[in-house]
Amino acid sequence: MNPALSQFGTQMSQLTGVRAIMKDIIETLRNSNGRKFINLSAGNPVILPEVEQLWRDCTQDLLASQEYGEVVCRYGSSQGYTPLIEAVVKDFNQRYNLSLSDRNILITPGSQALYLYAANAFGGRTVEGNLRQIVLPLSPDYTGYGGVTLTPEALIAYQPTLEIDEFHHRFKYRPDFSQLQITDQTGCVIFSRPCNPTGNVLSDEEVNKIATLAAEYNTPVLIDSAYACPFPALNFAPMTPQFGDNILHCMSLSKAGLPGERIGIAIGEPKLIQILESFQTNACIHSSRYGQAIAARAINSGALAQISTEIIRPHYQDKIEVLEQTLDEYMPSNLPWFLHRGEGAIFAWLWLKDLPINDWQLYQELKAVGVIVVPGSTFFPGLRGNWQHKHECVRISLTATEPEITKAMKRLAQVVEKVYVAVNNSQLPVNSY
Repeated sequence: MNPALSQFGTQMSQLTGVRAIMKDIIETLRNSNGRKFINLSAGNPVILPEVEQLWRDCTQDLLASQEYGEVVCRYGSSQGYTPLIEAVVKDFNQRYNLSLSDRNILITPGSQALYLYAANAFGGRTVEGNLRQIVLPLSPDYTGYGGVTLTPEALIAYQPTLEIDEFHHRFKYRPDFSQLQITDQTGCVIFSRPCNPTGNVLSDEEVNKIATLAAEYNTPVLIDSAYACPFPALNFAPMTPQFGDNILHCMSLSKAGLPGERIGIAIGEPKLIQILESFQTNACIHSSRYGQAIAARAINSGALAQISTEIIRPHYQDKIEVLEQTLDEYMPSNLPWFLHRGEGAIFAWLWLKDLPINDWQLYQELKAVGVIVVPGSTFFPGLRGNWQHKHECVRISLTATEPEITKAMKRLAQVVEKVYVAVNNSQLPVNSY
């Protein structure tokens, strides 16, 4: 059957960003004929024993309680499960000296759903037909933002400035406030902090400047805190969560070991929360109450925050250090390679300046030596123009073991050197963009 699709149906039936390449990765692994690959593409968190045990314990506690039937066998409020909302309010008020009430919280089926609600509630066409933009103030950013709006032309991203440390082969993206435009046509602003894919953490000052610019036009700012403190606390650099009248602090429990239950949390002003709650009521009624019930237990006990800082964060911080040390040792110092400063999340981001081939060709070259990464050009949704830089980067997952990361980075260094040398010797065509 080949049904005729609506405009929205056509758009939403297409894969965007990393999802578009996962088919090739799956086929590569499926047809490997016994060949071993080091898969550095995954966004799935590592199943850490202590984290898994936490969720087992919370599940056992729920199963043994009189609450179980009420949680699993009945519908609930679209806003979320009351004990989880109360747990978030109590934790954040104590931890950050806030004055939240239950009216400041919304629980969603994952944070991706939250951005879908916000992008289409605040962005897109108004009833008068005007276009309200969804602004990504710094690109690259989370590839999933490319698929959340039903009005693709509303999404616009801005090219950053680059701070480059040539001696140490490091760099960092920063918002280019000379180019960033937030106007009365801006519906909402979205960015991740720490950033998937780069590990970048915007400073408190940068966040406040963006929020202040948006507040002038009553524009909501969604801060995607899927990797932020207090859980999963995957920030390797100091950072403070930011709150404000026009800020929606958006969290996820996926990287805290609960991706299968799809638990997202939004914290913001009641008016913004009510709008998103209404959207959720129409879309899916409410998030999984089982996941919410065990999450409430993990937060109330303090165990989730403790495990985040004592188990989850050190696990990935050790991985980024191994990756950095291996690249520093094996990448040729005379080549223009730059690793983004690892300030958080579960990925590393490598920029190969003036890369003679594009990122998709490099992806194929690395597959040939048994290493799978993700081409960087998939992480620039909404960016207008043809910026060569976006074809020169790859995302490297930190979910493999330390020996696998070491072995993969050695192979990557060999491939990169071969590519640059081959072009210099006119053995490969220089890529045109």
